Amino acid sequence: MALSDLLYPDNPKRRQELIHLHQELLDCMSMNFHATNELAGVLNTHLGCTISHIKMRESSTVKENCDIIIQAMSEIQRQVQKIDSDMKEKLEPVLYQKLYDIKEPELEKLAIAHRVFSIILGEATSTAGMVAIKLIGSNLITLTVSKLVSLLAQIGASVLGGISITILGLGIEMILHAILGAVERNQLLAAVRSYEEHLAEFKEASEKYQRAIHEVTSSVRHQVQ
Repeated sequence: MALSDLLYPDNPKRRQELIHLHQELLDCMSMNFHATNELAGVLNTHLGCTISHIKMRESSTVKENCDIIIQAMSEIQRQVQKIDSDMKEKLEPVLYQKLYDIKEPELEKLAIAHRVFSIILGEATSTAGMVAIKLIGSNLITLTVSKLVSLLAQIGASVLGGISITILGLGIEMILHAILGAVERNQLLAAVRSYEEHLAEFKEASEKYQRAIHEVTSSVRHQVQ
C-alpha cells in the first residue's frame, strides 16, 4: 500500500472514481467521433461536400482529440451555412421563408429544396433535399453543435485536457501523477469534482448531438430503401 493511502485511507476509492470517470469521458468522445463521421458521410454522399472523416488518436491528449472534433464540427457548420446561403440565393424570398415555417408541410419544403439542389448539383436525388431540410430546420447546427463545441473547448482547457487518452493502461499511480503530480486527499477530491462537473454536462450535450444526427441518418436510410 502506498504511504499516501495510509495517510488518506479513502484515496483508493477516489482513484477508482477517477479511472471510471476518465473512461466515461473517453467513451463519450468516441461516440461523438462516430456520430460526426456519420453526418460527414451523409453530407459528402448526398450534398456534394468533401468533409474528411476523423479518428481518435490514442497517442494524443484529451485536448488534442477535442480539437480534432471541434475542427470537424466547424467544417460541418461551414458547409451547412453554405447550403443555407445557396438556397437563399436561388429561391424567391417567399419560398425561402417557407423552409423555416414550422407550419409548412414537409412535403412542400422537400419539393422546394429538391428544386434548388437540382440546380446546384446539376442532378439531385430526393434525399439531397431531405437532408438539407433536416439540417437547416433542426437545431443541430444552431444549438447542438455550438453547445458541444463550447464544452469540448472547456474540457480541452481544463485539468483534463493534458491527459493522454491511453493513460489508463499505464496504471493508477500514473493517472494520478498526470492529473495532479501528487496523491493528497484534497487534490483527489478536486480532480473527481472537476471530472464530474465537466462530464455531466458533456454527456447531456453529446446525447443531444448524437440524437440529432441519428434523426438525419435514419431519415436518409428510410428514404433510400
